[in-house]
Amino acid sequence: MRLTQLRSFYAVARMGSFTKAAELLHLSQPTLTTQVQFLEQRYQVELLLRQGRRVIPTQLGEQLMQLAQQIFSLEGDAVSLLEDAGQLKRGHLRVAAVGPFHVTQMLVNFSRQYPDVKVSVSTGNSEDVLARLLDYRADVGVMAQVVSDDRFMSIPFSRHPVVISTAASHRFSRRRSIRISELAGERMIFREPGSTTRKALDAALAQAGVRPEVVMEIGSREVIREAVARGIGIAAVSQVEYVPGPGLHCVRISDAEVYTYAHVLCLTQRRSMRMVAAFLESIEPQSRAGLSPRTRVQSKAILA
Repeated sequence: MRLTQLRSFYAVARMGSFTKAAELLHLSQPTLTTQVQFLEQRYQVELLLRQGRRVIPTQLGEQLMQLAQQIFSLEGDAVSLLEDAGQLKRGHLRVAAVGPFHVTQMLVNFSRQYPDVKVSVSTGNSEDVLARLLDYRADVGVMAQVVSDDRFMSIPFSRHPVVISTAASHRFSRRRSIRISELAGERMIFREPGSTTRKALDAALAQAGVRPEVVMEIGSREVIREAVARGIGIAAVSQVEYVPGPGLHCVRISDAEVYTYAHVLCLTQRRSMRMVAAFLESIEPQSRAGLSPRTRVQSKAILA
């Protein structure tokens, strides 16, 4: 099997059309068809289902597409390594993150150092981020939790206090901080189970023996913000994610350690790839500034 044949199959499967794939690869349609047919005939398999003008991959074809994506990603790494000769004069950094808040901060230094490198950011939950790293659709990931898996290298980046968001009419709105005991019996809107913000608050509440009244569980930050503004309840939010607005106020928790964190991940085997290494090096000054002294030492040791 030649790489050109695999590339032809992948283009057809992704575009869903021999015609569109031929245009994408700048090949004649007969040439493209011959290359795909060679794969199917050589290995006596069916990779594509022809439904009129529409083409869809079989189950085996979908598996081959995933492998092809990894191969092309590695090919891109190899080309970048050879062409740039030690300098990132061009390229494409793909970042997968659980939210946009931390990524923006991380990309500041990188974009200044490598202005010609294209950057794309995709968002999703933790499972989405890990899946994108594993199948090479992302180079680095940003998550709010540590991953205990040898396939990934995780670097602590920053930590942020959890604050309490209230309506302007709430009694807390006239204060800058509260004690965690004051949340006892308060009507609260919680994030969904599994949320890192919720885990941090749950741990602090349990340690203090405090039980608020949970009136809602909502998975959307935007919906929670609206519910708080309407006075339905108060909510815990990471300070970096708090968006000020009319009718809203936030207060600190003065007597409890409640934080959310940001961690940068990559595949351990891709740690030394230039694009990944450059990104990790670019965030080092920011990560040291945003961490506790102990975690700062751990971060430095990982990057060394």
